[in-house]
Amino acid sequence: MKFIYILLFLITSQITCAQTDTASTAPGKLAFSGFADIYYAYDFNKPATHERPGFLYNHNRHNEFNVNLAFLKAAYTSDRVRGNLAVMAGTYAQYNLAAEPDLLRNIFEANAGVRLAPGLWLDAGVFLSHIGLESAISKDNYTLTRSLAAENSPYYESGVKVTYEAGSKWVFTGLVLNGWQNIREPEGNSSKALGTQIQFKPTDKILLNSSTFFGNEKPDNAKQRRYFHNFYATFHLQPQLKLAAFFDIGAEKELEADSYNTWYSPAILLRYDLSDKVAVAARAEYYRDENGVIISSGTPNGFKTTGYSLNLDYAPATNVLLRVEGRLLDSKNALFTRDNRPVDKSTAITSSIAISF
Repeated sequence: MKFIYILLFLITSQITCAQTDTASTAPGKLAFSGFADIYYAYDFNKPATHERPGFLYNHNRHNEFNVNLAFLKAAYTSDRVRGNLAVMAGTYAQYNLAAEPDLLRNIFEANAGVRLAPGLWLDAGVFLSHIGLESAISKDNYTLTRSLAAENSPYYESGVKVTYEAGSKWVFTGLVLNGWQNIREPEGNSSKALGTQIQFKPTDKILLNSSTFFGNEKPDNAKQRRYFHNFYATFHLQPQLKLAAFFDIGAEKELEADSYNTWYSPAILLRYDLSDKVAVAARAEYYRDENGVIISSGTPNGFKTTGYSLNLDYAPATNVLLRVEGRLLDSKNALFTRDNRPVDKSTAITSSIAISF
């Protein structure tokens, strides 16, 4: 709770400074918004616990109506100061922030920023991850469910970052973080992580992104340095047709050895607008983590899984989105369970109603 009070103090104190700064004449704006994603997922493996595979953190409750993510947000912006405070609930918070203290599990965003120079911002607090194409907000993604890569890389992070917008085409960001998706430092770990992000938009129809992470996620007495790179690109091929592709690759040093364990994941996504209200989308992906750095399979050959998704969207109003998606996960090993038997496939249908304001 002290963390929230400190951030609120930073935001309000910077607002006061901005309002008394004679060099700033533009008044600040305080905006409120909200989002709710209510879903129903049916896994044909019929897990008795209602929990889908442990490497899925969104829309992961079987055969029950539930809230994946709901949040209320206050955002303050002026020409010198900005800040965000958003509190959340839902199964996303329950599973993604399970390792955080109870009082931090409902924080979606809590950050404050100040403009140091034209185009140059310094922000600190808890903010959305600089890694990946897909975010925790389902309506902003090509498909309803998230890729295996998105589910197993950071959705949020805490620390400080510096962002520089070099004109309309380039954005550069450098970060110092507590670690790989955590607010509280893990016990026994005093390391800080570093991150970078470079975005290049050569035209209004193409976006190229490169994001990196460097850090140690183990206790100080058993350090294993982790290196990770995410690259994605989006293309508006036609007014109705969008294409996206990404490739993630990571390496973590083996304990008491000079070698590294690696994992990687490519994916391609396609979205086509049939009309102003109806759209279809598809995703093909592959995730390989042979040594169980991120996803432990419990099998000798590690985690090697291919996924296919097909999505249908209907937007009856500008702030309402109805979605349904079929998804198949096909593994090289029997990672899943059906009728108390190990199987190598997981098939599910997920539906959602998302409302934003």
